[in-house]
Parts: sequence; C-alpha cells; structure tokens
Amino acid sequence: MTGLLGSSGTLTAQDSKGDSRSKKVVPSPKSKAARELQESLYADENELVTARSYEALGKELTDKGEYPKAEEYLKKALDIYLRLKHRNAAPASRALAKVQELQNKIKPAISNYQSAGSLSADTTLERANFNDANRLLNPNNPGRQSDLAQSNVEIFEKEGKKDEAADAYRNLGNSLLNQKNNTGAISSFKKALENTDKTGDISVLSKEISRAYVEDNNVAEAIQVSEGILQKAREDNNTELQINQLQDLARLYTTSQQPDKTGKLLEEAYLLAFKSGNTSKAKDCLLALTSYYKRQRQEGIAISRYDDFLQNLDSLIRTDSSLVDASLFDITEGRIKDLEREKALQLALIDNKNTLNYFLIAFVLAMGVLLFFIVRSLRAIKVKNKKIALQSLRREMNPHFIFNSLNSVNQYIAENNEMEANKYLTSYSGLMRNVMEHSNRDFVTLTVEAEQLRRYLDLEQLRFSDKFVYILDIDDALDPDTVMIPNMLIQPHLENAVWHGLRYKDTKGLLRVSFRKQDRHIIVEIEDDGIGLAKSQELKTAHQKVHQSRGITNTRERISLLNDIYHLHIQLEMQDITKADATGTRVVLQLPLMDKHEFNRKDYSSNR
Repeated sequence: MTGLLGSSGTLTAQDSKGDSRSKKVVPSPKSKAARELQESLYADENELVTARSYEALGKELTDKGEYPKAEEYLKKALDIYLRLKHRNAAPASRALAKVQELQNKIKPAISNYQSAGSLSADTTLERANFNDANRLLNPNNPGRQSDLAQSNVEIFEKEGKKDEAADAYRNLGNSLLNQKNNTGAISSFKKALENTDKTGDISVLSKEISRAYVEDNNVAEAIQVSEGILQKAREDNNTELQINQLQDLARLYTTSQQPDKTGKLLEEAYLLAFKSGNTSKAKDCLLALTSYYKRQRQEGIAISRYDDFLQNLDSLIRTDSSLVDASLFDITEGRIKDLEREKALQLALIDNKNTLNYFLIAFVLAMGVLLFFIVRSLRAIKVKNKKIALQSLRREMNPHFIFNSLNSVNQYIAENNEMEANKYLTSYSGLMRNVMEHSNRDFVTLTVEAEQLRRYLDLEQLRFSDKFVYILDIDDALDPDTVMIPNMLIQPHLENAVWHGLRYKDTKGLLRVSFRKQDRHIIVEIEDDGIGLAKSQELKTAHQKVHQSRGITNTRERISLLNDIYHLHIQLEMQDITKADATGTRVVLQLPLMDKHEFNRKDYSSNR
C-alpha cells in the first residue's frame, strides 16, 4: 500500500522496490452498461437495444449517486420506449421520476410518476405510481403521505420487489419523521435496511436512523445501530460502507461528548480510504480529521496529516481505481455523445432522403394518375370514334337496294299496277321504319332482328316474284325475347344471296336462315341454292362488283369494330356449295350468346 499508520500516528510512504509508485497501474474495466451502450450505437443496433442500454446506464449511475447524468440517460431511454410504444416505458418513467425526486425536482417527478401509472399494464403497479405522485402532491400533509407510502409498502412486499419496498419504507419513515413519530420512523428505516443491499442506500438509511434517534435523545441506540452496520460491512469487506459508517459513528460520538473515540474513528476512516486508493474519500476523511484536531487544539497533528496526504498524493492518484474508472467513463461518455451526434446526422440524412423519396414517389404517382387519365381519355375518344364509325356503317343504306326498290315502284306505276305499287311501298316503308327505330342501337333482341329480316325478305319476294322462297328457323333452345345479337349484321348476306345467287336461277330457289345454340354461341347459317359465288362473279357488271365489294367490306368492318369495342369474338365464314347436283352459297356467323339481363349489366348500349 502507499502508506501505513505508524506508532506516532503519521502516514509514511514505502520506499522499497515494492513502492506502489513504481508499479504499473492496470485500469479497471469501465462501466459494462456504458460499454454496451457504446457498442449498440457503434453497431447501429435497433432502437430497442439502444434504449435498454440507456436505461441500464441510467440505473447504474443512480446507484452511484450521479443523479444528473442518470436523469439524462433515463430520459433518452424513455423517449425511445415512448416512440416505440414499448412496455418498458412504464418502468423507465418510474426510474426517471425517482432520480428527479432525489434531486428535489418535484414537478417533473410528479409528471413522470403519473406517466408511469398511465403506462403500466399492471393495475397494482399503476396504483403504486399514482400513490407516489400523490405523495409528492401533498407536501404539507404528512399523514396523507404516510398512508400512500404504507400502501406502496404493501404493494411491493406482495409483489416481492425488495428494492421498491425499501424505497417505500424509506418514504414512510421520512413522512413519520415529519409527524414527529420517531419510533415509527426508525422502525420503517430498519425495514428498509432489511430490503436493500446497496451501499449508498444503507449509508443514507443509517444516517436517517441516527437522526431519528438523536432527535429522540437516544444517541446510544443510534451508536448501537451504526456499529451493527459497521460490523456487517467489515464482514462483507465493503470498504465504502465501512468508511461511511466510521464517519457517521464519529459524528455520533461527537454528539455524545466522547472526543477520544471520535478521533480514533476518523483516523481509521482516513487510513482505510487511503489504503483503498479512493482519493475523494481520503480527502473527505482528511478534512473531517483535521477539523477534529483543530477543535481539540492539536493543530500540529492536523498539519502533519496534511503533509502526509500531500506527500503521498501522487501515489494515491495513480492507484485510485475510481479516478481511472471516472476517466474511462468520461472517455466513453464522450464517445457515446459523438456516436449520438453521428446517429442523429445519419437520421437527419435518412429523413431528408426519405422526404426526397416521398416527393419523387408522389411525383411519379401523380404522373401515373395523369397518364392514366390521359390514356383513359384517349381510349374513350378512340372508342367513341369507333362507335361513331360503327353507327355510320350500320346506318349506311344500300344505294343499290334503294335504287332498285324505286325502280320497282316506277315499273308498277308504268304498268298501271297501282295496287302492287301501293303494296310494295307499304312493305318498304314498314321495313324502313323498323330499321330507323333501332338505328341507334348496336344490339337488338333476336325477335326484333328476325322481324326485320322477314320484312326484308318479304319485300324481295315482291320484287322477284316466283324466284325464291325462304325459311327462317330459330332453335327452340333460344329465347328470342331475351337473346341479344348485333343489329342488321345478317341483312347484307341475305341481300347478296338474293341478288347475286337466287335471281339468276331458272327455277325457284330456296333461302334458309337458321339460328341455333352451340355452347355459349349462336350459330347463324345463311344458305341458298343459287348459282354460287364463282358464277355470280362472272355475271356481275362493274357497278355490281363495286356494290358487293362494299357490302361485304361494310360487314367485315362492323364485325371488327364490334369485336374491338365490346371484346366479342364474332367470326364470319363464306363458302361455295359445290355438290354434283347442287350449287349455292353458305355463310356462317358465330355470335356470342348474350342474355338480355347480362347485356344490361355490361351496358352494351351505343348511346353511352
């Protein structure tokens, strides 16, 4: 050791090769909680790990009595827990309230006790926190404070939380002291001692017990309790508690007018502090010891103690583990703050980056929405144009048919056949009226379409008497009143069959139009026994060739538009009938089977 108390009562330094001043000092490990916090910040751990490290360091500093630093770290832990909505927010808030109460920061302590109560999932812990808040809210009502502290004692003893129970007993003891109930206060402080093994708490409670006994004029009992604690500290080899109890006993012996014992105790405390390598404690003991010698008018001894302390100060500092720990902690704390700043900067950069990303995403989404509306508008325009084109094709009347119809009327008039002319015009006007009534629709019921086809074929029979007969056959599996088909898509093929096939026959021809159901389709077959496509092409005039070409082109364009606009799959097939004993033409249309109710739900109307 750096010094020994000789027979003369002075402290001398060793000057052998074993002199501690020549020994290499190995620093003690720094705070585990501080190291873990530094590692979590350096490794950029998730926030929950960092919060737990802050909380552990805060509690460690609380135990060491470094309350301002403890408060700082506990606040950081609580902020993270609250942001994460983690269950540890309640105990962290309570720990912070305790530290603030120890610093006499009553208002924030009340607020944090209340917050801990609100955040507690357990109703008993919730009540305990609100009890502490209310205890601080009633500083002038020690009776109320005693009741609240007693309630917490019962709660924590039942929960088996010894440290919390010790705090509750201590609060109860203080409130009883304020009520001049020294006996009750002493009993509570002793209960607190039974529930804690923390050196700092034991020292404080010992002083509280001594104060209560002194106020009750029972110094002997105070000395007895303090000596008991000192003995226990010696058995546990707890140097810090031994020093604290030696100083406390010295004060008690001073009070009881026993200066000789006071001096011995202070000398023992000073020597123990020096041997333990605790500069701060040694300094405090030195001041108490020299003050005692001055009161005893022994200034020479006081000066001697000063000299001994100064001579051995360098050695003491080099071997002072507490100073090493403090230095290492300061370095670690500085690194922690640097890492916090770095992390804050990283978070700021991430926030800025995220803000830019959100802006870019919002811009892209806005552009996407705008593009969507533009595409939809263009598509709507395109569809509208196609519908206009479809209507135009549908309403395009066959000039050849109109011309021939008027020629037929003219022929009847020239022959003075007024009755036939009138009959023909009546049928013609009926057909035109029927066509015009449905001219604004892309789809009509099979009943309407069949009626238009009958009227048309009746008209053609009037024009070409004895040239053909027709059969219009509808499958019983089809309900003409509910099945929807494209409007006037079949008529051009009937016209071609009559004008370019049947009218050139020497005998009466047959035109058969059939509608049958096949799975989810309607198959329309138009079959005639006329002269056939090839022969008809040979007999056509130039004008007729143009007419037929336009008629077939019109039909195919309408089919293409219907498929495109309404996503249908209409198919058209035309072929010659080439048999040994017969000629003719067959046209097959495959239409989708659409029910009227389904048609209304999907809204195939062209008037949208």
